[in-house]
Amino acid sequence: MSKYLAILLMIFLLVFAASCGQEKSDDNKITIAVIPKGTSHVFWQSIHAGAVKAAKKLNIEVLWVGTATEDDRQQQIMLVDNQVINQVDGIVLAPSDDVALLRPVKAAVSKGIPVIIIDSELKNADDVLTSFVATDNYQGGFTAGTKLCESLGGKGDVIMLRYAEGSASTEKREAGFMDAVKAFPEINVVSEEQRGGATKASAQTAAENLLLRFKEADGNLTIDGIYCVNESTTYGMLQALRRQRFAGKVQFIGFDSADTLLEAMRNEEINGLIVQNPFKMGYESAKAMVRHLKGESVAKRIDTGVTFVTKADLDQPEMKELLYPDIEKWLNQR
Repeated sequence: MSKYLAILLMIFLLVFAASCGQEKSDDNKITIAVIPKGTSHVFWQSIHAGAVKAAKKLNIEVLWVGTATEDDRQQQIMLVDNQVINQVDGIVLAPSDDVALLRPVKAAVSKGIPVIIIDSELKNADDVLTSFVATDNYQGGFTAGTKLCESLGGKGDVIMLRYAEGSASTEKREAGFMDAVKAFPEINVVSEEQRGGATKASAQTAAENLLLRFKEADGNLTIDGIYCVNESTTYGMLQALRRQRFAGKVQFIGFDSADTLLEAMRNEEINGLIVQNPFKMGYESAKAMVRHLKGESVAKRIDTGVTFVTKADLDQPEMKELLYPDIEKWLNQR
């Protein structure tokens, strides 16, 4: 190779290396990585849409990176570590495990990358986090328990289908429910140990097996009420009730909203839903991160609200944005 070509090659490599080190954007926009527990549920898609709205309004860049399912802890840890390597300006994270994600979060903060936790708490992390943006999950579970017991007139046998171990948000919903039931001495929780797992399919299998335990020889159910703690367990239980022809024959309260669940409530197969505001969660977490990066103060905890919704609420104008957010409008602007 001639000396001239060697010099040209060296210049090319230097320019290439420099360009690779500026992957965020040419105009040096603030870049925030938003890492959900998973990407398949409507809940996470709504968070994504809210973050995109914040990106457009605040002129920042949002990187949406997540695992396909909510139980892939190792992959989520890798995603956090990768964003540290990419030198993003901040990370918004919904930890799939309240212990396992502590190490990568601390590593990110030690490298000067602030972290905001959303949806589900991370244990022993308050001293390193910028903020926690979420629903009051305990209150949501408590409300569900109270409403279910009241709908039964304070008497009857009920079951709860849990989600997955290590998920702080759903564990608080479970605890809130169990505490609420204590105020109704004639309500018996006859099963509260079963878990639906991370997917709708696993939740449906768990729900079908659970219902079989309380099915009499004549085909009737011996339980009066059911509580499920998130979108996937609610959907799985709904399908199990339909398959066994019990839908609409037992008081059923779930958690989270999706078109399929809202339609089931309209058809009186679900009696109530505890509804979060994931769109607001995505928007407020991105907004809080930008404020922090600009040196402004940010509240340590931001409550995005929780609402109990019944069939009577579905067509109320004030409920439209909460129940039917225009997710596609924002996701199409990515």
